[in-house]
Amino acid sequence: MEDRWLSVDEIADHLGIKRDTVYKWISERQMPGHKIGRLWKFDRNEVDAWVKSGAARDK
Repeated sequence: MEDRWLSVDEIADHLGIKRDTVYKWISERQMPGHKIGRLWKFDRNEVDAWVKSGAARDK
């Protein structure tokens, strides 16, 4: 698998969630992402580790 940065839409598809949830998780749960200009980009491995750590769980 290629090692590239994913967009908001791509990471939402990867996780099976809506793009609005991605933005909510960035602001409220410190989802790992990097803002490049106006765009958010994500490393799939960082996000997968973040989800597995339980940080995406409802409180």
